[in-house]
Amino acid sequence: MLSFDIRHRQGDFTLAVAARIGPGLTALSGPSGSGKTTILKIVAGLIRPQAGQVRYAETVFVDSTQGLWLPPHQRRCGMVFQEARLFPHLTVRQNLLYGAWFRRVRGGQADLAGADLAGIVELLGLDALLNRRPANLSGGEAQRVALGRALLAKPRLLLMDEPLAALDAARKADILPYLEKIRDTAQVPILYVSHAQAEIERLASRILKLEEGRFIV
Repeated sequence: MLSFDIRHRQGDFTLAVAARIGPGLTALSGPSGSGKTTILKIVAGLIRPQAGQVRYAETVFVDSTQGLWLPPHQRRCGMVFQEARLFPHLTVRQNLLYGAWFRRVRGGQADLAGADLAGIVELLGLDALLNRRPANLSGGEAQRVALGRALLAKPRLLLMDEPLAALDAARKADILPYLEKIRDTAQVPILYVSHAQAEIERLASRILKLEEGRFIV
């Protein structure tokens, strides 16, 4: 269970939100500038909030009253952005295995990386792509590889910041079933930012609506 109660001011904008997030896909919905991506960045450790707490189960990510701050690489958050951000000089297989390597250097278990890779390849339909390089992938294929790399890092939770925004309608239709599979099989909390209402309604187990830095009913 991910929980947060945070307050953060950036210029004229103030974010003040609290929530408890369990397994399944929780969508953050709202207009541009309402604070959706800021929440993801605070959970991931890319922004340090001015006040409040963020914790996952018994692990404290942030506690401003005690001065506690867990660095991003120790939080085990899988982050997927609008762009796939794959390493262009590596094959799809090598990009995927970077997630398992990253888990190992953080002190996690990597002895099952081969089995994990096979499962992720099957889950995301990547078998025919393993020897390609990112330049030879479509946008939807590249995003599937980015999702696989995040999953192979064995994250505590997945943070997705508009992962389909850069894709056309056909590519979105291709990748939505894979996101549904991840939602149903990953067994970790997923925070998902999107402006696309139809996309949210199809994927979300729960929707949290933001307006001017606050959750609204």
